[in-house]
Amino acid sequence: MERPLERRAATRTAVVWEACRRRLESGGATQTVVDVGGGTGGFAVRVAELGHRVTVVDPSPDALAALDRRAREHDVAELVSGVQGDLAGVAELVPVGAADLVLCHGVLGLVEDPPDALAVLAALLRPRGSLSLLVGQHHAAVVGRAMAGHFAEARALLDESPAPTVDHERRFTADEVRTLLRDAGFALDQLHAVRVFTDLVPSALLDLEPGAVDGLLELERAVADRPEYLTLAAQLHALARR
Repeated sequence: MERPLERRAATRTAVVWEACRRRLESGGATQTVVDVGGGTGGFAVRVAELGHRVTVVDPSPDALAALDRRAREHDVAELVSGVQGDLAGVAELVPVGAADLVLCHGVLGLVEDPPDALAVLAALLRPRGSLSLLVGQHHAAVVGRAMAGHFAEARALLDESPAPTVDHERRFTADEVRTLLRDAGFALDQLHAVRVFTDLVPSALLDLEPGAVDGLLELERAVADRPEYLTLAAQLHALARR
């Protein structure tokens, strides 16, 4: 049975996971997936449980060790492999042009040259293969800093996009994501608003109110496809085809 902390965490990832699962379900029985920066395998193991082969590329040996343990615990170790490396060198670590789906979640904002990084990701995909891209959203980061009382940081974030911001992570607007993907040769299929409300709702409320987590999750799902909520979301999730 899912514990309260796990249920709260699910509200942060549900929209992204459900979109990726639908894409995998539409693509065939056994697919090849590359998870760039996949860490301890939160997504990779779930993908493997659907019967697909997953390679996780991550710079942290500790994260890859945790990935191996998680895969074994879920009886999918034969479908999951971990490779130490980063996005810049991923083309030397996994076969180019062979992936049906590439996951790049929370990584693009950390690289020096996002257009170059997207070109690297595109090269990993077979023709009509898909990219799942998750990035921080600029406007929500400004609001979040201001609500925490960090007004100078909020002002810096406001002025610096899309350059690296005060915490060395780029955030992107929806228009910037569309432009980056188009310029990299991708066709954008879906753009989702992620974590519109989750970061704003006090944890105490979710603990005390019966059914609050389920209600929050349903609300996140309801607004994910509504373009007017893209500017409020903490993250943007894009599904794009090569």
